[in-house]
Amino acid sequence: MARTLERAGRLRLRHWRDLQSLAYLIAAPVLAAWMWRHGFSWPLYLLLLFLTLGIGVIHHNHTHLRMWRGRGARLANRFTDFWITLLQGHPTFVFWPAHVGNHHRYKHGARDVARTYRFGGDTNHLWGYLIHPVQAVWVLFPVFFGWLRGMRLRHPGVWRYCLAQYGVWLGLWGGLLALDPLKALLYVIVPQLHGLHWLLATNYLQHAHADGGPRAVAGLDYARNFEGLVNPLLFNIGLHTAHHENPRAHWSDLTRLHREQYRDRVAPELNERGLVPYMLRVFVLANVMPGLRSRSRMAPEHVR
Repeated sequence: MARTLERAGRLRLRHWRDLQSLAYLIAAPVLAAWMWRHGFSWPLYLLLLFLTLGIGVIHHNHTHLRMWRGRGARLANRFTDFWITLLQGHPTFVFWPAHVGNHHRYKHGARDVARTYRFGGDTNHLWGYLIHPVQAVWVLFPVFFGWLRGMRLRHPGVWRYCLAQYGVWLGLWGGLLALDPLKALLYVIVPQLHGLHWLLATNYLQHAHADGGPRAVAGLDYARNFEGLVNPLLFNIGLHTAHHENPRAHWSDLTRLHREQYRDRVAPELNERGLVPYMLRVFVLANVMPGLRSRSRMAPEHVR
């Protein structure tokens, strides 16, 4: 019994599949350092760009459910916060006000500040996908700073923790730019910005032309799901309805939840077989074959 309790108290990953998360978190800086020292390589650079997508999803998952548990988990999770901050190119705390406190609370509804139909109407096309991160950042930064002001007044320790994340991120950029500006841009800053663009643009993929009106927000038609290879590669990021309805579920459980509880309850057109075929059809082929365009599920009076 004592040995069982001792094992239960040891620091460990919450789920063994988080070994994949650790692999991504280690591989990305190793690739960047290798190319910094040995020179540019297209295969390695493309792999690095892919890993920045994974780091964004890990950032998201770690916010919803901390990666470590057991004795020492608090310190390990804080270390992971700072590690992700350095790899993401932005503090990890931002997911709390922008994602948990806003997006999960309002589910793409009229009070979701970064709802896709807020910017230029209810669209779903390539330009909307590309520009959405810029539009979202414009409205999310006031949310970040407002939340920080509240933390400074009510929880100054949290406020200092968040500022420390800004400090290590900006310190990394400043130090690397001073060391070699070109390499810093090529191997660190541009990949990080690529990952951040994907992270914000994912909102457009998952919600553009889904229903953000009151009926859908009360039901399940507020999100689009993607099945296929994107999920084992990127931590089930495509199974968005199951995640919204179970935000504290470990990402590895979303496959079962999607299959057993949500897939058949979502409008069929909101379940896509794969991410890449969807993007090719809606963002490219639909420009010359209008019949391939997606159709909005929003009532016109709710688009604002």
